[in-house]
Amino acid sequence: MKYKITAPKSPIYTSIKLPASKSISNRALILKALSNSPFPIENLSDCDDTKVMLEVFNSKTNTFDIGAAGTSMRFLTAYLSKIPGEWIITGSERMQQRPINTLVEALNTLGAHIEYLKNQGFPPLKIRGSALDGGDIFLSGGISSQFISALLMIAPTMEKGLTLHLEGDVISIPYIKLTLRMMEKFGVKCDWVDNVIKIFPNEYKPIPYLVESDWSAASYWYSIAALSNDAKIELKGLFQESGQGDSKVAELFQDLGVETEFKEDGVILTKTDRIAKKLFHNFINEPDLAQTFVVVCCMMGVPFLFTGLQTLKIKETDRIEALKAEMKKLGYVITDSHNSILEWDGERCEPEQTPVIATYEDHRMAMAFAPAALKLDNLTIAEPMVVTKSYPYFWEDLSKAGFSVDK
Repeated sequence: MKYKITAPKSPIYTSIKLPASKSISNRALILKALSNSPFPIENLSDCDDTKVMLEVFNSKTNTFDIGAAGTSMRFLTAYLSKIPGEWIITGSERMQQRPINTLVEALNTLGAHIEYLKNQGFPPLKIRGSALDGGDIFLSGGISSQFISALLMIAPTMEKGLTLHLEGDVISIPYIKLTLRMMEKFGVKCDWVDNVIKIFPNEYKPIPYLVESDWSAASYWYSIAALSNDAKIELKGLFQESGQGDSKVAELFQDLGVETEFKEDGVILTKTDRIAKKLFHNFINEPDLAQTFVVVCCMMGVPFLFTGLQTLKIKETDRIEALKAEMKKLGYVITDSHNSILEWDGERCEPEQTPVIATYEDHRMAMAFAPAALKLDNLTIAEPMVVTKSYPYFWEDLSKAGFSVDK
């Protein structure tokens, strides 16, 4: 399947209700289960990753296929390790290529019983759930924050609690802080001093919970505002005091001509004339924004140097290689180094006459590239329904904003 995207000719004035945050929704589901809460989670995400989590919690079987849902794989592996019974968790072909050994080895050290069913270090997994001892554990601060969050959320249920020593530089700190902030709302506090996080044995308290809209999803509308000639876009459900690291997008887009006005129920984006000559940023705390900024900077002719991208290699696809390949189709030569840096110095190449953007089973590839249609006659996106992973009605919202989405 392919979608041909054509940009509107008129200014973009629209109001969009963004999807709920996938990151918050999936954490909330784990914390709801751990607290045995009877209360609902309001504004729960309806994306694929969250649907998978719900299916697992409502399932009568002991075998779970979570597809391409990376967050669900990490969180559920930790959660199931403490639930009595025998469980099997697997996923898509790509999921079975994404390493999970760091989390599994940490859990086994803390008293879990997890083994690999196919390739060492990768899903599928066989989990024999039981009470966990807990205690001290040492992990690199450079691992995925989802591994760390998975351990933190089950830490209060461990007999000795958990003392997590993070060695070296800690990446994606906002996601760890988001987890701890949500745990505190469910009644569990922690101590975080230097690189040591200590959580004592405790019981979560059941509470009702409201999920904020997704700042990652908002980034694509910031991109649309930046690439348009004239725009005023209202985005519903975003909080100014947000626990989401990707809320940084509001600050970063000031240098690409987008101003953010915070309202009680969301934000309003307006177009300005402020454009940086070159953009420098370390994305260590917000790696999911990298694809958006690579595309929009190239389309605006703004050279960039982006660092802190080491986790992009192990996402839904190798996002560094995917960005280089697809931007080349549009005539932009991007270079990478040290598996963590992307740079564009303005170098161009001959673009393909009718480029088709491959999405690599990666929702963010589709949504990051779609706004580029504003600077092109049109743009074709292959396998466009990958967006259901986090923003199921993205294409409908584009149409609402005046884009033509031809199937």
